[in-house]
Amino acid sequence: MATRSPSDSISFLPAFVFLLANALLVAQSTTVHYYDFVLRETNITRNCTSWSLLLVNESFPGPTIEVHKGDLAFVNVHNQGDYGVTLHWHGVKQPRNPWSDGPEYITQCPIPPGTSFMYEVNFTMEEGTLLWHAHSDWTRATVHGAIVILPEEGTTYPFPKPDGEEIIVLGSWYSQGDDPNADLDEALDEGTDVPRSVGYMINGEFGDFINCSKDSTYHMYVNYGKTYHLRIINAAVSAELFFAIADHNLTVVGMDASYTKPLVSSYLVLSPGTTIDVLFTANKTPGRYYMAARRFSSEATTVTNFNHAVATAIIQYSGNYSLDSSPMFPNGSLPSYFDYDAADSFDFMLKSLASEDHPSDVPLNITRRMFIVASISEILCPHHKCVIAPTTIGSSLNNQSWENPSTDVLQAYYNNISGVYTADFPDYPPVFYNWTGDDMPEVSGVSDKVTKVKMLEYNESMEVVFQGSDILRGAESHPMHMHGYSFYVVGHGLGNYDNETDPLSYNLVDPPLVNTFAVPREGWIAIRFVANNPGVWFWHCHIDRHMSWGMNTVFIVKDGGTEETSMRGPPSYMPPCEDSYNIARMKSRRLPRQISST
Repeated sequence: MATRSPSDSISFLPAFVFLLANALLVAQSTTVHYYDFVLRETNITRNCTSWSLLLVNESFPGPTIEVHKGDLAFVNVHNQGDYGVTLHWHGVKQPRNPWSDGPEYITQCPIPPGTSFMYEVNFTMEEGTLLWHAHSDWTRATVHGAIVILPEEGTTYPFPKPDGEEIIVLGSWYSQGDDPNADLDEALDEGTDVPRSVGYMINGEFGDFINCSKDSTYHMYVNYGKTYHLRIINAAVSAELFFAIADHNLTVVGMDASYTKPLVSSYLVLSPGTTIDVLFTANKTPGRYYMAARRFSSEATTVTNFNHAVATAIIQYSGNYSLDSSPMFPNGSLPSYFDYDAADSFDFMLKSLASEDHPSDVPLNITRRMFIVASISEILCPHHKCVIAPTTIGSSLNNQSWENPSTDVLQAYYNNISGVYTADFPDYPPVFYNWTGDDMPEVSGVSDKVTKVKMLEYNESMEVVFQGSDILRGAESHPMHMHGYSFYVVGHGLGNYDNETDPLSYNLVDPPLVNTFAVPREGWIAIRFVANNPGVWFWHCHIDRHMSWGMNTVFIVKDGGTEETSMRGPPSYMPPCEDSYNIARMKSRRLPRQISST
């Protein structure tokens, strides 16, 4: 593996020549886009306080990547920040090319300060809306943005072309400003609770209900009778969010860059990492209407230590009318914080479009099955300082709590480096019991801190059932995200999965095709996909609190028998691991840079 020192700065001509040559090979049939992302500390003011935040191109949210289906993009990331960072192209399949997928210590090590790395982002099957974000600790709190994938040149949407469109990015805010990582590292080291967000945002603004935010509230201007395409993205770090527009219905037409059957609803629920394409028609009395986002808390109703603020933006009709009254708020349509039924019923109504131009291709002949229990866990103290108890809180899949190695898994796999991971992630939990009951065995709550991966043969047809658990009275929703793939959600339900009766109700005709989907609180989902994208791919809960505690694993899909069915080789440059591990740990000693309060 080629390496270089931070003193080499941003220049690496060989890598650029390699990528340029690669681009020329595909230029005959593919449009190639080039982006420069510069990460640096940037001063911004929110909630009466000025902060120095790590942003991309001084933008919050970051810049939008816009392409057509089938296009190729090269994104040159220049890290001028203070610590190592990686970027991930959430929901982009990256066929045969995990080298540009981005999760730290899974497919690469962080990009050291003062250096650059070129990502190759290949858009193949995706069409609709996705997001990009940092994938190193919780840096994505401020480093994220939208990906807009328009229909392939010469084709159209499977719905009437809207009169306009708007990108709506939902985000979260931490009292540490751009860097909750310092407190996160300390909490993980000592076994205490990790940081909690102190507010939510729409397009980088809190909205009218937060101090010093009224004048900066985001506005969307509309004309009566026109229909608008909203590309809604949940980029929040650890919060599922309800979303609604006062007195207006929303028609869902896509989710995770895959089209759905039109679904009319007065509200949405978005897990972290979820993207939803909706249409709404400005057909109400001209005036001003709030769009609002409120936390959905899937924890027990006794857990109230989360932020209860509501993020708002304003839909403003054109025309002559009084602006003296406040905008209308979606009181009747925005669900309350603990409305489990609203969250479940929305998710359970989604179906793929399954049309001639956008067919459904659900695997029917399953060759391998897995049953994975997602749970909050206890981790034994040898892994922590454990300042308050002999065990500390964690999370797990089948009682395996993921621990990042110091060398990324992809390089270890490609170069046959031993001692980085073991290939024995279990297909089933160690014991079976009543997952949602009150009589769980004590051993069910203790998990091992390990680096275990799952090896899959090329082209295996997979069915994976994720079961939620109430271990340690920690039942929550778990939005599971799969890198390198989308998957069909063929079944779902509340309570314990029954492997005899529940498959009888599977939807094998038009289930939703997604890359992130929530395992409901004390419930289950069944998913299917074909393992036809060779490489190293991260599986994790997209609530970063759970991901940091260990609710993760890695699927390694082996090569097929031809070059076209085998993982590509690495680019000429990858960020070095021997330096980046220390750089990543250094940020735990970095203090957030609060500039002033007003």
